Amino acid sequence: MPAAPVAPEPPGPPGADAPGPYRTRQAPAPSPAPPPAPGPYRTRGTPQPPRLGALDAPDAPDALDALDAPDAPGALDALDALGPGGPYRTREREAVPDVTGRPVAELSLVPRLYARRALAALRRADGMPLDERLPALAEAGRLFATATLGGLTPERYAYAVARVSGLPITLVREATADTAAALAGAYGSASQARPRGSRDGEAAQVPYPAQLRPLAVADPTPPPPGPPGGTGAVWIRRGDVLSVLAAGNHPGVHAQWAEALALGYRVAVRPSRREPLSAHRLVTALREAGFGGDQVALLPCGHATADDLVEGADLAMVYGGDAVVAKYRARTTVLAHGPGRAKILVAADTDATAPRHLDTLVDSIAGQAGAACTNTTAVYVEGDPAPVAEALAARLAALPSLPPEHDGAVLPVRPLDAARHLEKYVRGEAAGAVPWLGGDGLADDLGDGSAALRPAVFQVGGADAPQTRLEMPFPCVWVAPWSRDADGVAPLRDTLVLTALTTDRHLIGALLREPTVRSLHVGDHPTHALTTGLPHDGYLGEFLMRAKTFTTHPT
Repeated sequence: MPAAPVAPEPPGPPGADAPGPYRTRQAPAPSPAPPPAPGPYRTRGTPQPPRLGALDAPDAPDALDALDAPDAPGALDALDALGPGGPYRTREREAVPDVTGRPVAELSLVPRLYARRALAALRRADGMPLDERLPALAEAGRLFATATLGGLTPERYAYAVARVSGLPITLVREATADTAAALAGAYGSASQARPRGSRDGEAAQVPYPAQLRPLAVADPTPPPPGPPGGTGAVWIRRGDVLSVLAAGNHPGVHAQWAEALALGYRVAVRPSRREPLSAHRLVTALREAGFGGDQVALLPCGHATADDLVEGADLAMVYGGDAVVAKYRARTTVLAHGPGRAKILVAADTDATAPRHLDTLVDSIAGQAGAACTNTTAVYVEGDPAPVAEALAARLAALPSLPPEHDGAVLPVRPLDAARHLEKYVRGEAAGAVPWLGGDGLADDLGDGSAALRPAVFQVGGADAPQTRLEMPFPCVWVAPWSRDADGVAPLRDTLVLTALTTDRHLIGALLREPTVRSLHVGDHPTHALTTGLPHDGYLGEFLMRAKTFTTHPT
């Protein structure tokens, strides 16, 4: 990333009130524009920050040099906000550390006034036509996966995210490819939520791009409203501007909000301050592909400003813990994603220690490094849970502890102090449980100031044990006994994903009818494995869109 020039301090954020560069094909040529606002903005008298990075530090650990990664990055420059007027470097910046605690980047945090003006610019802008934004989304996906963006090649980006987030580099590469595919198919995926009896009000007015027809759902080009006297329902947006307070537990989380762009929303993204690299790369790719600064913005900020983003948008999508979900529970304009608390039920007609079932359990717990909201938190066993807990402990104990940039890494890594704090917390919460794995420690010191988070398997005394709701950012599972007569469906409620290992149709029917079980898989389907075209936590389009009656009559 080029160093930002020092600019005179303007009265407000540069370009925040100006619409972005997007112009429809039919628009006349604009009148001569005033000189553009300066590039990445730095307040008067602020010194240039040092180029920060783990590899160029004189005391960088030898382990980094021993990885033989020729494409490993040297230094990461500042991560600027990306507002309506372009990159914006603020007075308030915070370091983004890697897993050793060494700073590798500086993230600009926008002030409240800038955020409000950015939202106002998004609201004033015209929407990008369907036949232009869908090819632009596909191109953004291609750029995200293959191009050098912000000075980072795809491999340098993967390395940086692994070092900052502590997630295995292979997981980051997989998420990069998945995000690219999700952008290309964003409209088709979003349209899965359209009610069968309605027509897409926008697609009815514009021919669907021929090169993207395979990505659409059935009936992608409904005809315009019928002749005089006709009636129908059209599918329209609930608003124009969506704010996203993104999570940082997994780089693939950003693929979801791209569906809002496909449906014509302008989107303001507040990236996770723990791992802002993925959101920054994606917004950069979208702008390179043709989305203007008044169509999508990256607005890193503190908590107070984040509240302004939620209040200032038509709709908002937020991620967080139980407190966040409770805060927005009554708000119909806010979609709150909380803990997943994914579960597996092993009924009496299934032997969970059989190889294929055990593979499903282990993958559900430890796949995606155990860090996703869809990783299994609790396993309920109809019968004696001890053999299942013992078999899980034996398999999970064999997973290696490696730095996140190592191709063989499968476990998450955290700064050593943070890992030890987490270890202390889990051991305290596990009081009274049987520790099959992890009872003697979870933080495995890697010798460079970081630690791998080792798997944990605890057996609890009942299906209603409070530990079964304890979702951790690493492979940690609570194994509990379950009785269909004494416990029923109650312990299985409030779960994002439930995998049921059973052939009992009555039990399957009861689980399918339970409204708080948002996704149900029967058989050997890992809880974290998503199926293309099927909803993650309902279809996002259910929240973003609504059906509207439209009739025409002779006049």
